[in-house]
Amino acid sequence: MADADLLPVFHVVGFTGHRQLADAAGVARAIHGALDELKANPKVDWLALSSLAEGSDLIFARAALDLKLGWEALLPLPPAEFRRDFEPAGWAVVEALLGEAEQVRVIGERVDRNDAYLDCGTETVNQCDLLLAVWDGKPAQGRGGTAEIVAYAREIGRPVILIDPVTCAVRRERFDRLKAEDRHLAHLNRLPAGSGSAELAENDPGRRAVRHFQNKVDQAATGSAPHFRRLTTLTVGLHVLATALATATLAFDLHAAVLPWGKLSCLVGALGVAVVLRRQHERHDWVRCRLAAEISRSALATWGLPQAARLFAHMDWAGLEPLRRTLDILHRRSARARPQAFDEFKQQYIRERIEGQLAYFARHEQRATPLLARLRAGFTFSSGLAIACTAAYAINSVFTTSIAPVWVEEWIFGFGPIVLPVLAAACISLISVNDLHRRVARYRELRIRLESARKEATFAQTWGSLERVIAKAERALLQEVFEWHSVTSFTESH
Repeated sequence: MADADLLPVFHVVGFTGHRQLADAAGVARAIHGALDELKANPKVDWLALSSLAEGSDLIFARAALDLKLGWEALLPLPPAEFRRDFEPAGWAVVEALLGEAEQVRVIGERVDRNDAYLDCGTETVNQCDLLLAVWDGKPAQGRGGTAEIVAYAREIGRPVILIDPVTCAVRRERFDRLKAEDRHLAHLNRLPAGSGSAELAENDPGRRAVRHFQNKVDQAATGSAPHFRRLTTLTVGLHVLATALATATLAFDLHAAVLPWGKLSCLVGALGVAVVLRRQHERHDWVRCRLAAEISRSALATWGLPQAARLFAHMDWAGLEPLRRTLDILHRRSARARPQAFDEFKQQYIRERIEGQLAYFARHEQRATPLLARLRAGFTFSSGLAIACTAAYAINSVFTTSIAPVWVEEWIFGFGPIVLPVLAAACISLISVNDLHRRVARYRELRIRLESARKEATFAQTWGSLERVIAKAERALLQEVFEWHSVTSFTESH
């Protein structure tokens, strides 16, 4: 990559095809030509995805590897069960290819083999951006056949390259839907480099790119944050002040010209802030930058694992799926090329990730807890005083002639019963606006979970046990990020 903080865009080309081929050499040339044409696009890095049944699957995998494309194997059955579909010599070829795969995944444990092959084919379509198929155009001869997979790809609108196994003619469908680049990742890549990027030393090119990327999106999120909670707090305060001015005019029989103008200024100001909040389009970029920064931070924290943990596979990515794919692929390639020592990685993860996050949540809990306590006290005090003022007014109304002095009538009968309930409602609103109940509870919960993770990680002796601890810790941290994303997006939409 020419720029250190630009992440590549990866597209996946999936494959399905017949096992029996009349012209295997011609099919191989057609597949090689189709992949070579895709690779020629400088804006996209391609990753190949296929199973390894005999016939065209093997040809596709070899062609992808010959062209230096990344290739993942997606198997319908566990290898011990999958090998039953091959002769010993054929399985030796498959095993050799599996050793060159960037990743080998098993789709399931289906008892029915046809169901397993069908699931594998449909999952290939689900995970690809483009399906390459060697298909004779005839209906499937059995469950899970090529025709069913092509039909599914067409049904969900995937771009398709069809190669006729007899004539080797190539036909393309819906190529107008194939995007050269992802607009969300392209926007993040276009952000200016963050300050201090030049000082981020890193020997691993992939990790260096992710570190520079994380640095700039983190600074972009911090710099462009609209501070909507502060603005919303200002809106609530202006409404309370407008109510207080209007009530004072009536309760104290004030006729100064400045009072109605002051009330008008408060109302116009509150409306103006609300309009700014609603129309501040860059807030969505801010939220997306923050989400991308935290996802990248998690990827960097787990970078030394021998296998890239698929921590984000089941989360709502809100348009950031290409980023997940890029981080996953770069991590996986780095793990194969630059393995890290177990003890070194473990101590680094505990020190930088777990202890760093514990300090972060402790710091934010210390800020949020007193604010929650003050707002709760404000609500209780305002509500109690409002009840007392209203009760006093009700008691006084029993008498035909008021027995209260003038200042009591003004402050306790006129001003208090109107302003104090508004003030109490404002305290409750600010608790909700600042999401204080959830934040304080989540900070405490995450500290407990991270303390447990630190103990488990300290005593982990194998990569397997450490990976399980890290997976739990990272999923908990990312779940908090996605909760924040949902709450923030919802709040900002009002």
